[in-house]
Amino acid sequence: MRRGIAAGTAVVLVLEALTIAFVNWILGLAVQHQEMSLAGLDPDAMATGSWVGGGLFALFLVICAVLVARIAVRDEMTGRLARIVLIVCAVVHGVVGALVVGLVGWSAFVVMMLILAMLVGTLLMYAPEDQPGAAQQAEKPGPGAGEAPPATA
Repeated sequence: MRRGIAAGTAVVLVLEALTIAFVNWILGLAVQHQEMSLAGLDPDAMATGSWVGGGLFALFLVICAVLVARIAVRDEMTGRLARIVLIVCAVVHGVVGALVVGLVGWSAFVVMMLILAMLVGTLLMYAPEDQPGAAQQAEKPGPGAGEAPPATA
């Protein structure tokens, strides 16, 4: 069950990355072909900015999808840095979800919240505290536990 949810999250993140890249590509083409300008900015610069921004965001989502797929394949949580990246991804989905309500509508908000729920679900299902053996390691005192720290001069 856990692997299925993690694998589904990875697939959804890849689909979202493709959608973001496609939308930004279309927006860049629209700005370039209509020669739109915002506050005197060059239309070519705005189109390039749309393409680069969309590409970077799509790349971030693909990296997150690879991390989640790795979790699904190994059936265990990855390292601390990967958890931080996935938490950042979840926070970004929460913020973008709040923004799309006014820009796109409630249906886009629901989609973003479903993706957020899948990310948070994956993070919680593979929490290191829930792994077998984590309770025994937490209960065992390490070397020097209970001793006073050495006095310094």
